[in-house]
Amino acid sequence: MTVTAVEPRRKSLSALYIDGEYAMKLDTQTLLENRISAGVELTDEDLRTLIELSDTRRAKEKALWLISYRDHSSKELYDKLRRDFSENAARKALERMQELRLIDDEAFARRYAAELHSKHQSPSTIRYKLIQKGIEKEIAEEIIDSLDIKPQAEIEALIEKKYARSLSDEKGVRRTVAALQRAGYRYSDIKSVLNEYISEDYE
Repeated sequence: MTVTAVEPRRKSLSALYIDGEYAMKLDTQTLLENRISAGVELTDEDLRTLIELSDTRRAKEKALWLISYRDHSSKELYDKLRRDFSENAARKALERMQELRLIDDEAFARRYAAELHSKHQSPSTIRYKLIQKGIEKEIAEEIIDSLDIKPQAEIEALIEKKYARSLSDEKGVRRTVAALQRAGYRYSDIKSVLNEYISEDYE
């Protein structure tokens, strides 16, 4: 097959024409580095290689853009890259970010857990969200232990912040209990704190 034209397009891409027909868009820098221009002969293997090189370069650029916006775990970054790129390109881009120390799962997990703790999330909720992000269970447990979370103190903080006005009647109390349980707190801890706010022991 013969390259008949290479035409610049937007977003650092160029349209590749083969045997007089439009074939695909590839990364412009990849085409330049491989000296692809009108008249060059390509085999099927050459074209597959160009596609993979272009995909990998674009995946790395996307990875840099994503992590410049906010922190990501390895799993989170890989999953986002796979929406647009091949498995191999996404993996290579992730590995490059790890080599550059722009992705560090443990450091990410500590920052994310601290952020969740600042919002008075329960240990079980923090654990669940860390594991969702691809953090190993052992690392998640270690980080949660290091936070030394006091569930009753966190429940009290949440009540003061969001639910104190709801405790004037039984319906409001039950809604508050349900909300705190959904947040991952144990009933025994919730009951203990609630009894400081209402006139009769809550059962």
